[in-house]
Amino acid sequence: MSLVDTNRLIRDYLMTSCILTDPLIALIGDRLYCPRLKENATLPAISYFTRGGGADARTPKRFSPSVQFDCWATDTEVGGVEVKGSITARRVYRALYDALEGLDSVPITIDGTLYYIMKAREEAHGQDLVDIDIPDYFRVLTFYSITIKDTS
Repeated sequence: MSLVDTNRLIRDYLMTSCILTDPLIALIGDRLYCPRLKENATLPAISYFTRGGGADARTPKRFSPSVQFDCWATDTEVGGVEVKGSITARRVYRALYDALEGLDSVPITIDGTLYYIMKAREEAHGQDLVDIDIPDYFRVLTFYSITIKDTS
């Protein structure tokens, strides 16, 4: 059994498997950051990192990392109409939710090893936040437990 870089696996999934079916994920494709949003990043964007998780010795080759996702946006103007960053951040969160919910045995190959994302379960529903240190940035924070099967 090999220990997969779960951050890379999640990025590969979001950049390949769902980019064809979810245009909002495709829109932010080059703005998917791990572990943190870079300074002066173009928004909307998603930052994420594996924050923990676990494995069960009774079910070898399966593990469930816990991943934090932050969906970022700021106020913008579209066609002369101001769109609130809080609304856009929530739209990005909904696109992420759609990309992760209902996963069932999705194959991802990393460095020649086949893994399966068996399922993704939202641990905490999206929370709307505004950071007082960055008042013009809005974000929706959520956590997912992602069950991965290693086939090596």
